[in-house]
Amino acid sequence: MKSDLPDANNSSSEAKEFLKATNFNQNNSLRSNRQTRQSPRSFEGKPIRSYVIRAGRMGSGQSKALETLAPRYLIPFEVPAEKGNIAPSAQASTPEEDKLASYWPTKYHDAPLIIEIGFGMGDALAAIASQDHSKRYLGIDVHPPGVGSMLQLIERHDLDHVRLIQHDAVEVLSQMVAAHSVAGFHIYFPDPWPKKRHHKRRLIQPDFVKLMASRLKAGGYIHCATDWEPYAQSMLEVLSAESSLVNLASGYHERPAWRPMTKFEARGLGLGHIVNDLLFRKQSCIRHNLYNELVK
Repeated sequence: MKSDLPDANNSSSEAKEFLKATNFNQNNSLRSNRQTRQSPRSFEGKPIRSYVIRAGRMGSGQSKALETLAPRYLIPFEVPAEKGNIAPSAQASTPEEDKLASYWPTKYHDAPLIIEIGFGMGDALAAIASQDHSKRYLGIDVHPPGVGSMLQLIERHDLDHVRLIQHDAVEVLSQMVAAHSVAGFHIYFPDPWPKKRHHKRRLIQPDFVKLMASRLKAGGYIHCATDWEPYAQSMLEVLSAESSLVNLASGYHERPAWRPMTKFEARGLGLGHIVNDLLFRKQSCIRHNLYNELVK
């Protein structure tokens, strides 16, 4: 692991310095998020956010988790020293190039990486990780109460193979995640932005799907779930349009055994909502190139 990360048992002043450096100061986090977070599609020009940071109630346990557990499980957002982003066309990563791996215990450095974007309060991420210690899990979210809640779950269930980043997902993928280094993406119940004028704020857009696909290893997957039917149709269209991905079903996929039934999903089903899962896998370079030749 990163030797310069302060241990949670170290002096309180050291922990406070870490929190200050990584923007996890509770008094400033909500304000800075509202001012600086950017949209997954805003690669150029004015950013369009896919979420809104709301000043939700922060429980005492969540606040304490942010103060005491952040140094152990939260990865600070970092821009690479070299100029520019990690380009989607970059060569496949090696363990040395997968710099994120150093934030996990050594025994997990070569484990497949699964990234959940927008983990909410952490119920699904914690449940999935509890059943599978053979992989590294990374949760990305911007909401402080959810991050605090997930930190509590990590400590409570001894999920030492889980790490978190509290930052905008597109910037994390663009700046910190190497090409061809991810085994799978989980995106469960993202904000559907139901009003037509807000559709541009939806997370699943062509540019963001292309970015995720560039980070996937050959054979890696993108798994989405939503209980908003129009958004499910949009997801299906956008994911199907990415030539490097292939749908593992004829349309929507049955809920995979690894995805648990969350309270959020149960509430939606109780309201009569239909939950749709989508599961797409990245083709190998050979199959992808052959496909491109066939469709020319």
